[in-house]
Amino acid sequence: MYIIVDDRESVTNSYVGGLVREGVSSIGFSSGEFWDWLQSASEPDLAAVDAFLLGDCDARGSLPRAMRKRSSAPIIAMSGQKMLKNTLELFESGVDDVVHVPIHLREILARTAAIARRRVGELPRPCETRIQVFFNGRDPEIAGHALTLPRRELRILEYMVSNHGKWVTKTQIFNAVYGIFEATFDESVIESHVSKLRKKLRDRLGFDAIVARRYVGYRLDIPAGETIDVPMQELDEVGILLNRAHVAPAAYPAGN
Repeated sequence: MYIIVDDRESVTNSYVGGLVREGVSSIGFSSGEFWDWLQSASEPDLAAVDAFLLGDCDARGSLPRAMRKRSSAPIIAMSGQKMLKNTLELFESGVDDVVHVPIHLREILARTAAIARRRVGELPRPCETRIQVFFNGRDPEIAGHALTLPRRELRILEYMVSNHGKWVTKTQIFNAVYGIFEATFDESVIESHVSKLRKKLRDRLGFDAIVARRYVGYRLDIPAGETIDVPMQELDEVGILLNRAHVAPAAYPAGN
């Protein structure tokens, strides 16, 4: 889930709408509303946040440090002023990255994934890959061929890749896909989404990549003895619009 903080309601609504179209749950706050929420949010709610997008607001200089005290999610400042002084001040306030608007939302998604990978560190690169997940809205690829997925199944796959080898609960997946403020759907929809995703992966890979266990949850399971690779690659200089994917994929090694 992405949280947009901007005192201009039209701006937050625009970003929320755009992210939803990309299949990413999000919500917009004014700086005052966000401050109140940040002080009272539970740990599970904070854990569901993929990134904070910080726009124009009176408290922009002090909010990043307050965010960091409660969450390790990437903080990306969105600036309408392409000036070195302004950019440096934003970095000094504690943000992880600064982008200049207008910017394509897929570039923001790619930058969020790059920040998260750098924090984890570079892992060994296998010689061959079978599954590639790009974290920027592109369909994943298996053996070099795209696997077209509905946006929510893609989001589930991205979330499970980010938590590779870990058990994740139905609630955690629901919060990542639908957001912690979603009241229209029930958590049970996740069972259907995962079942469909699991079958598609099995049909293409020849084995069950997703393990399910009652009362525990789900785990992305690469065959024993294999390694997972999340290569690090710096993004190009910030552009106005994204014409191609700037982020290296998370890669999985060949299975049986």
